[in-house]
Amino acid sequence: MTEAASPSTRKLPTSVYEAELRRLQAEFVKVQEWVKAERQRIVVVFEGRDAAGKGGAIKRITQYLSPRVARIEALPAPTERERTEWYFQRYVSRLPAGGEMVLFDRSWYNRAGVEKVMGFCTPTEHRRFLHQCPIFERMLVEDGVLLRKYWFSVSDKEQQRRFKSRLQDPMRQWKLSTMDLESISRWEDYSRAKDEMMVHTDIPEAPWFVVEGDVKRNARLNMMAHLLSTIPYGDVPPKILELPARPKPTGYERPPRDHATYVPDHCAGLVAVE
Repeated sequence: MTEAASPSTRKLPTSVYEAELRRLQAEFVKVQEWVKAERQRIVVVFEGRDAAGKGGAIKRITQYLSPRVARIEALPAPTERERTEWYFQRYVSRLPAGGEMVLFDRSWYNRAGVEKVMGFCTPTEHRRFLHQCPIFERMLVEDGVLLRKYWFSVSDKEQQRRFKSRLQDPMRQWKLSTMDLESISRWEDYSRAKDEMMVHTDIPEAPWFVVEGDVKRNARLNMMAHLLSTIPYGDVPPKILELPARPKPTGYERPPRDHATYVPDHCAGLVAVE
């Protein structure tokens, strides 16, 4: 993997960030239309440290996209039956058909990371994964799938700060699990597992791209801009749509309000009494 210049750690002004985010999101809408028109298949793999910003990037990419075209896959732990399958089997069933994009919020690389570090797979299973994964990904690429892989990196100090912030925020506590907290004490184990994974799976057909994530907003824009630069999309002429004229009334009368059960007016209680 080639070295790149260190990214700026200076936070962008909010106005600059929001303007560029909006521009990039508009480009992803164009990608969506190109994917549909050309029946393309795109797979984007998001991996990296806990709290490194994967979820935020996925959220911004898909914010204005149709869930029928851009699908997010975040698989739970495998069932007893799935544990007896070929390891890649349950991921294959979630790959895109023509005209679809799939964003994997963690992926088959679980075996190279958490499963390896936490002992959820055997050494033999781990070695088999490192051997089969490049073969699997080459098959996807040879079949025409546009496969992109991003590793979100974050420093131990910044990860610790984000964990503390989540612990104190009841709206975001769900983002933390005992497995996430375990990653603190196993920082170096995860680092070694990641390094070994990169050696075996950073292949020319499907290279890894590392996203420096200490500054979240910068990381999002950097990742989004890079992904767009790797997709050969073009403008698709929009369909010309016109609102039809409303027909003249033909005598229909709406049923009385007391014939239906309406949602209570919660907002009325929020208005300050003058």
